[in-house]
Amino acid sequence: NFEARAATATSQGQHPVDFLHLLLQDEQLFRKDRLGKSLTNRAKFRYLCDLEDWDMSYDRGLNKAQLKELATYAFFRNNINLHILGKTGEGKTQLAIAVGKRICQDGFSVAFLPMSLLFEEIQAHRSSGKLLGYLNRLSQTKVLILDDWGLRPYSHEEATVLLEILEARVKKGPVIVTSQVNPKAWTKLFEDPAIAEAITDRLNNPSTKLLLKGGSYRERLQLAIQEKVAKDAVRH
Repeated sequence: NFEARAATATSQGQHPVDFLHLLLQDEQLFRKDRLGKSLTNRAKFRYLCDLEDWDMSYDRGLNKAQLKELATYAFFRNNINLHILGKTGEGKTQLAIAVGKRICQDGFSVAFLPMSLLFEEIQAHRSSGKLLGYLNRLSQTKVLILDDWGLRPYSHEEATVLLEILEARVKKGPVIVTSQVNPKAWTKLFEDPAIAEAITDRLNNPSTKLLLKGGSYRERLQLAIQEKVAKDAVRH
Protein backbone atom coordinates (compact mmCIF):
# COMPACT_ATOMS: atom_id res chain seq x y z
CA ASN A 1 0.00 0.00 0.00
CA PHE A 2 0.91 3.68 -0.20
CA GLU A 3 2.05 3.98 3.40
CA ALA A 4 4.40 1.01 3.09
CA ARG A 5 5.81 2.30 -0.19
CA ALA A 6 6.31 5.78 1.29
CA ALA A 7 8.08 4.40 4.35
CA THR A 8 10.40 2.30 2.18
CA ALA A 9 11.12 5.24 -0.13
CA THR A 10 11.98 7.47 2.83
CA SER A 11 14.24 4.90 4.52
CA GLN A 12 16.08 4.16 1.26
CA GLY A 13 16.32 7.75 0.09
CA GLN A 14 14.46 6.91 -3.08
CA HIS A 15 14.24 9.49 -5.87
CA PRO A 16 10.68 10.89 -6.26
CA VAL A 17 10.53 9.73 -9.90
CA ASP A 18 11.42 6.17 -8.90
CA PHE A 19 8.84 6.32 -6.12
CA LEU A 20 6.12 7.42 -8.55
CA HIS A 21 7.14 4.68 -10.97
CA LEU A 22 6.68 2.05 -8.26
CA LEU A 23 3.32 3.52 -7.31
CA LEU A 24 2.18 3.23 -10.93
CA GLN A 25 3.34 -0.40 -11.03
CA ASP A 26 1.40 -1.13 -7.84
CA GLU A 27 -1.72 0.46 -9.30
CA GLN A 28 -1.41 -1.54 -12.52
CA LEU A 29 -0.97 -4.81 -10.61
CA PHE A 30 -3.94 -3.95 -8.38
CA ARG A 31 -6.18 -3.25 -11.36
CA LYS A 32 -5.05 -6.41 -13.17
CA ASP A 33 -5.74 -8.51 -10.08
CA ARG A 34 -9.16 -6.93 -9.58
CA LEU A 35 -10.10 -7.46 -13.24
CA GLY A 36 -8.88 -11.08 -13.11
CA LYS A 37 -11.02 -11.82 -10.07
CA SER A 38 -14.05 -10.17 -11.67
CA LEU A 39 -13.65 -12.14 -14.91
CA THR A 40 -13.14 -15.37 -12.95
CA ASN A 41 -16.40 -14.80 -11.07
CA ARG A 42 -18.28 -13.95 -14.25
CA ALA A 43 -16.97 -17.09 -16.01
CA LYS A 44 -19.06 -19.22 -13.61
CA PHE A 45 -16.59 -22.07 -13.35
CA ARG A 46 -17.94 -25.20 -11.66
CA TYR A 47 -15.11 -24.86 -9.15
CA LEU A 48 -11.70 -23.17 -9.08
CA CYS A 49 -8.31 -24.76 -9.66
CA ASP A 50 -4.94 -23.88 -11.16
CA LEU A 51 -2.61 -25.56 -13.62
CA GLU A 52 -0.16 -25.89 -10.73
CA ASP A 53 -2.71 -28.19 -9.03
CA TRP A 54 -2.34 -30.83 -11.76
CA ASP A 55 -0.95 -33.98 -10.12
CA MET A 56 2.01 -35.18 -12.18
CA SER A 57 2.56 -38.21 -9.95
CA TYR A 58 -0.16 -40.02 -11.93
CA ASP A 59 0.36 -40.57 -15.64
CA ARG A 60 -2.71 -39.11 -17.31
CA GLY A 61 -1.17 -38.52 -20.71
CA LEU A 62 -0.10 -34.95 -20.04
CA ASN A 63 3.62 -34.29 -19.66
CA LYS A 64 5.36 -31.26 -18.17
CA ALA A 65 6.09 -29.75 -21.58
CA GLN A 66 2.41 -29.91 -22.57
CA LEU A 67 1.36 -28.44 -19.22
CA LYS A 68 3.85 -25.60 -19.66
CA GLU A 69 2.53 -24.92 -23.15
CA LEU A 70 -1.04 -24.81 -21.83
CA ALA A 71 0.07 -22.16 -19.33
CA THR A 72 0.96 -19.91 -22.29
CA TYR A 73 -2.47 -20.63 -23.84
CA ALA A 74 -1.00 -20.33 -27.32
CA PHE A 75 -4.17 -21.91 -28.75
CA PHE A 76 -6.08 -18.84 -27.58
CA ARG A 77 -3.61 -16.36 -29.02
CA ASN A 78 -3.77 -18.21 -32.34
CA ASN A 79 -7.58 -18.63 -32.23
CA ILE A 80 -7.40 -22.43 -32.33
CA ASN A 81 -10.05 -24.56 -30.63
CA LEU A 82 -8.89 -26.90 -27.88
CA HIS A 83 -10.37 -30.40 -27.45
CA ILE A 84 -9.67 -32.08 -24.11
CA LEU A 85 -10.62 -35.73 -24.53
CA GLY A 86 -10.71 -38.70 -22.20
CA LYS A 87 -12.82 -40.96 -20.05
CA THR A 88 -14.79 -40.05 -16.93
CA GLY A 89 -12.64 -38.86 -14.04
CA GLU A 90 -9.41 -38.32 -15.97
CA GLY A 91 -9.37 -34.56 -15.36
CA LYS A 92 -10.89 -32.99 -18.48
CA THR A 93 -12.99 -30.44 -16.62
CA GLN A 94 -10.22 -29.65 -14.14
CA LEU A 95 -7.83 -28.89 -16.98
CA ALA A 96 -10.35 -26.73 -18.84
CA ILE A 97 -11.11 -24.72 -15.71
CA ALA A 98 -7.43 -24.25 -14.86
CA VAL A 99 -6.69 -22.95 -18.37
CA GLY A 100 -9.80 -20.77 -18.33
CA LYS A 101 -8.88 -19.26 -14.98
CA ARG A 102 -5.35 -18.47 -16.21
CA ILE A 103 -6.86 -16.64 -19.20
CA CYS A 104 -9.19 -14.68 -16.89
CA GLN A 105 -6.25 -13.65 -14.72
CA ASP A 106 -4.59 -12.14 -17.78
CA GLY A 107 -7.63 -10.00 -18.47
CA PHE A 108 -9.64 -11.95 -21.06
CA SER A 109 -13.27 -13.03 -20.70
CA VAL A 110 -14.27 -16.70 -20.42
CA ALA A 111 -17.65 -18.43 -20.22
CA PHE A 112 -17.81 -21.91 -18.71
CA LEU A 113 -20.92 -23.87 -19.72
CA PRO A 114 -21.71 -27.53 -19.13
CA MET A 115 -23.77 -28.58 -22.14
CA SER A 116 -26.84 -29.33 -20.03
CA LEU A 117 -26.71 -25.83 -18.51
CA LEU A 118 -26.22 -24.23 -21.91
CA PHE A 119 -29.54 -25.54 -23.18
CA GLU A 120 -31.29 -24.60 -19.92
CA GLU A 121 -29.95 -21.06 -20.30
CA ILE A 122 -31.04 -20.93 -23.92
CA GLN A 123 -34.56 -22.04 -23.00
CA ALA A 124 -34.79 -19.56 -20.12
CA HIS A 125 -33.61 -16.64 -22.26
CA ARG A 126 -35.94 -17.67 -25.09
CA SER A 127 -38.88 -17.69 -22.67
CA SER A 128 -37.99 -14.23 -21.39
CA GLY A 129 -37.48 -12.85 -24.90
CA LYS A 130 -33.77 -12.22 -24.30
CA LEU A 131 -32.23 -15.02 -26.37
CA LEU A 132 -30.56 -12.76 -28.93
CA GLY A 133 -28.80 -10.81 -26.20
CA TYR A 134 -27.60 -14.02 -24.55
CA LEU A 135 -26.28 -15.45 -27.81
CA ASN A 136 -24.53 -12.17 -28.52
CA ARG A 137 -22.74 -12.33 -25.16
CA LEU A 138 -21.58 -15.86 -25.95
CA SER A 139 -20.25 -14.72 -29.31
CA GLN A 140 -18.30 -11.85 -27.72
CA THR A 141 -16.61 -13.75 -24.88
CA LYS A 142 -12.97 -14.41 -25.70
CA VAL A 143 -13.05 -18.11 -24.77
CA LEU A 144 -16.12 -20.36 -24.60
CA ILE A 145 -15.78 -23.62 -22.65
CA LEU A 146 -18.32 -26.34 -23.51
CA ASP A 147 -18.02 -28.99 -20.82
CA ASP A 148 -19.18 -32.62 -21.22
CA TRP A 149 -19.82 -32.37 -24.95
CA GLY A 150 -21.64 -35.35 -26.42
CA LEU A 151 -23.07 -37.08 -23.33
CA ARG A 152 -26.31 -37.43 -25.32
CA PRO A 153 -27.57 -36.77 -28.86
CA TYR A 154 -28.81 -33.24 -29.57
CA SER A 155 -32.20 -32.35 -31.00
CA HIS A 156 -32.62 -30.46 -34.25
CA GLU A 157 -33.53 -27.30 -32.32
CA GLU A 158 -30.47 -27.64 -30.06
CA ALA A 159 -28.21 -28.30 -33.04
CA THR A 160 -29.50 -25.22 -34.83
CA VAL A 161 -28.70 -22.98 -31.87
CA LEU A 162 -25.28 -24.61 -31.42
CA LEU A 163 -24.43 -23.89 -35.03
CA GLU A 164 -25.57 -20.29 -34.61
CA ILE A 165 -23.28 -19.89 -31.58
CA LEU A 166 -20.29 -21.39 -33.34
CA GLU A 167 -20.89 -19.41 -36.53
CA ALA A 168 -21.01 -16.17 -34.55
CA ARG A 169 -17.67 -16.99 -32.88
CA VAL A 170 -15.70 -17.52 -36.09
CA LYS A 171 -12.47 -15.46 -35.89
CA LYS A 172 -13.60 -13.96 -32.55
CA GLY A 173 -12.22 -16.52 -30.13
CA PRO A 174 -11.67 -20.25 -29.60
CA VAL A 175 -13.86 -22.89 -28.02
CA ILE A 176 -12.58 -25.36 -25.44
CA VAL A 177 -14.47 -28.65 -25.60
CA THR A 178 -14.24 -31.43 -23.02
CA SER A 179 -15.63 -34.74 -24.19
CA GLN A 180 -15.61 -38.49 -23.69
CA VAL A 181 -16.56 -38.93 -27.33
CA ASN A 182 -14.01 -39.27 -30.11
CA PRO A 183 -14.34 -36.23 -32.44
CA LYS A 184 -14.72 -38.63 -35.38
CA ALA A 185 -18.04 -39.71 -33.86
CA TRP A 186 -19.41 -36.21 -33.18
CA THR A 187 -21.49 -36.16 -36.35
CA LYS A 188 -23.56 -39.02 -34.89
CA LEU A 189 -24.80 -36.67 -32.15
CA PHE A 190 -27.03 -34.79 -34.60
CA GLU A 191 -30.11 -35.70 -36.61
CA ASP A 192 -29.40 -33.56 -39.66
CA PRO A 193 -26.21 -34.61 -41.52
CA ALA A 194 -25.73 -31.13 -42.99
CA ILE A 195 -25.92 -29.41 -39.59
CA ALA A 196 -23.72 -32.14 -38.09
CA GLU A 197 -21.05 -31.54 -40.70
CA ALA A 198 -21.22 -27.77 -40.22
CA ILE A 199 -20.91 -27.98 -36.42
CA THR A 200 -18.04 -30.45 -36.41
CA ASP A 201 -16.27 -28.43 -39.10
CA ARG A 202 -16.44 -25.29 -36.93
CA LEU A 203 -15.07 -27.19 -33.93
CA ASN A 204 -12.38 -29.15 -35.74
CA ASN A 205 -10.95 -26.52 -38.06
CA PRO A 206 -8.65 -25.37 -36.69
CA SER A 207 -8.20 -27.30 -33.45
CA THR A 208 -5.62 -28.95 -31.24
CA LYS A 209 -6.32 -32.04 -29.14
CA LEU A 210 -5.22 -33.32 -25.74
CA LEU A 211 -6.01 -36.97 -25.07
CA LEU A 212 -5.97 -37.87 -21.39
CA LYS A 213 -5.59 -41.48 -20.29
CA GLY A 214 -5.04 -43.71 -17.27
CA GLY A 215 -8.60 -44.22 -16.08
CA SER A 216 -10.41 -42.29 -13.37
CA TYR A 217 -8.02 -40.12 -11.37
CA ARG A 218 -10.72 -39.70 -8.72
CA GLU A 219 -10.97 -43.46 -8.23
CA ARG A 220 -7.18 -43.85 -8.07
CA LEU A 221 -6.92 -41.00 -5.59
CA GLN A 222 -9.66 -42.49 -3.43
CA LEU A 223 -7.94 -45.89 -3.53
CA ALA A 224 -4.64 -44.29 -2.49
CA ILE A 225 -6.38 -42.61 0.44
CA GLN A 226 -7.99 -45.87 1.51
CA GLU A 227 -4.64 -47.67 1.32
CA LYS A 228 -2.99 -44.97 3.44
CA VAL A 229 -5.76 -45.17 6.04
CA ALA A 230 -5.40 -48.97 6.16
CA LYS A 231 -1.60 -48.71 6.62
CA ASP A 232 -1.99 -46.11 9.35
CA ALA A 233 -4.50 -48.37 11.12
CA VAL A 234 -2.04 -51.28 11.03
CA ARG A 235 0.74 -49.11 12.51
CA HIS A 236 -1.49 -48.12 15.39
